[in-house]
Amino acid sequence: MEQHRTRPPQYRQRRDAPLPAQAGRSATVGPQKGTPPARRPAPLPAGSGGRLPNPRLTGLGSGLFCAAAMFVLACADQLLFGASAAVYGVLFLPVCALTALWVRRGDLVSAPVVVPIAFAFGLLPLAGGGGSGRLMGLVTALATQAGWLYGGTLVAGVIATVRKARQMTRRAAQRRSQTPAPRRATSPTTPRSRSAGQLG
Repeated sequence: MEQHRTRPPQYRQRRDAPLPAQAGRSATVGPQKGTPPARRPAPLPAGSGGRLPNPRLTGLGSGLFCAAAMFVLACADQLLFGASAAVYGVLFLPVCALTALWVRRGDLVSAPVVVPIAFAFGLLPLAGGGGSGRLMGLVTALATQAGWLYGGTLVAGVIATVRKARQMTRRAAQRRSQTPAPRRATSPTTPRSRSAGQLG
């Protein structure tokens, strides 16, 4: 006897019904008409703005930077200009300005302190002699070049003071923006309106 194969009705219903995943894809996937595709902005290349280096040095780091810069400049002064004290003093001023500009905000007080120490350290190659002679030459150079020393210290102090004042104004502005404005309590009826209502 022949046996007819019968398939369950659930199979036919599953075959005829559209798949939910495909229906969802057809409804959502695909570019919409009239709307251009979103484009991501291209990243800017490094150094395109042409900004100057702006490191942030600690108090110790600013002292080491200033001392090393003055020592190197003193050696260059001795080789190129014959240990000229005027050239050394002129080069001391921009180093003081950079030290005060590059020190971080928390160590601004250290900028006018480390600058005179770096000036004295940089004078070692220019002092000449050996032993006690070098020490006497260093003291003599400090005495004769006191104008450059005071000038560089003043430059560093002014720049540090200006940066400190700007920092304080920014903090005050931030506090004002964060504190909400006080609300005034308004009463629905004033005593004058009440008395006017009673008289009428």
